[in-house]
Amino acid sequence: MNPNRSQDNVLKKKIAFFDFDGTITTKDSLLEFIKYAKGKWSFYLGFLLHSPYLIAYKLKIISNHRAKEKVLQFFFKDMPLEKFVSLCEGFSAEVLPDLIRPKAIEEIKRFSESGVHVIIVSASPENWILPWARMMHAELLATCLEVKAGKITGKIQGNNCHGLEKIRRIKCAFNLSDYDEIYAYGDSRGDEPMLALASHPFMKPFR
Repeated sequence: MNPNRSQDNVLKKKIAFFDFDGTITTKDSLLEFIKYAKGKWSFYLGFLLHSPYLIAYKLKIISNHRAKEKVLQFFFKDMPLEKFVSLCEGFSAEVLPDLIRPKAIEEIKRFSESGVHVIIVSASPENWILPWARMMHAELLATCLEVKAGKITGKIQGNNCHGLEKIRRIKCAFNLSDYDEIYAYGDSRGDEPMLALASHPFMKPFR
C-alpha cells in the first residue's frame, strides 16, 4: 500500500447529513408522537377533521408548512411547554428506539467513531429528536416550534425544515467547501436537494 495514499485518506475532512423520518426511522416520527401524546382515537379523529388540508397539500394547493401547522395547532396549541417537553422526552426514550433502523445506527456509529461530522436534518420538530441525536453524538437541524407565554402555539418558528429549506439550514451552519467528502442520506423527493449537495448521495439506503 502507498503510505502517502493512506495518509491522504486519514486527513480528508468528511461530513454526513441524515434525513430522519423514513431514512433513520421506519415510520414518520411526528405521526407516532401524536399517537403517543394524544392516543390513537384522538389521532384518527384529528386527521379525519383535517383531511381537507391534507388533500390540499397532496394536490399542492397549500404548502407542507401550512398543512403541518394546521395539524400541530389542532393537537398542541396552548399546551404548556413543560408538559410538551416531558412528552417529547418520554417518546424519545420509550417509543423512538423501536422506530430506528438498525443499519442506520450502524452507519452513524461508524461515522462517529471515525471522526466524521454527523448531522441529522429533519422536517419534524426538534423536540423529540434532540435527545436521541445527542445520545448518538450527532448534531441536529430541524423544524422549530413557536412558544409564547410558556405555551406551544402550534405554529412553526421560521420555515419548515423541508426540501430547499434543508439546503439553506445546512449552508448557514456549515461551510461545505471545508469538507473533502460530503455524504447525504434520504428517502423522499423532499431530500433530493440535500442529496444533490453530496459527493456520496444515498436514497433509501437502509431498507
